[in-house]
Amino acid sequence: MNVAVKDVMSRRFHVLSPQMLLSQAVGMFKTAGEAEGRKIFGMMVTDPEGRLVGMLSMHDILLLIRPKHIHIWGAMEDVDIAGLVESSCRQTRLIRVGDVMTREVISVTPDTHLLVALDIMIKKHIRRIPVIETDQIQGILYISDLFYHLADALT
Repeated sequence: MNVAVKDVMSRRFHVLSPQMLLSQAVGMFKTAGEAEGRKIFGMMVTDPEGRLVGMLSMHDILLLIRPKHIHIWGAMEDVDIAGLVESSCRQTRLIRVGDVMTREVISVTPDTHLLVALDIMIKKHIRRIPVIETDQIQGILYISDLFYHLADALT
């Protein structure tokens, strides 16, 4: 099977700006999900020239909401969390994408063999990987799309 990333990647993608507030980014996740007909869990972040400068995932956002040292406080049952969630969300809304995004982004080219991309994604625990050629974003490869492409060979 000689399949390249370009044969499976999504050419439709949505991007965020590093200056955008996380509340706006979460709104973009929802809007993009509606447009794509599936839930979006992460997006590329670009500079004004459209170059990739980072990635923001739901995991990045959830890490801000969950108190970092909750394990020191005791079990979740031992913590009064009634106002904690609202307080965390209120503070998180005002943080900028650029402050929490992943800056060191791994990418592949459109001609990268699909199994090479799969190997990278598994080893690095990546669920989506930008497809870049000469500093321009060509698309994004989702691990779910990769799986379902290979599913035909598995059945």
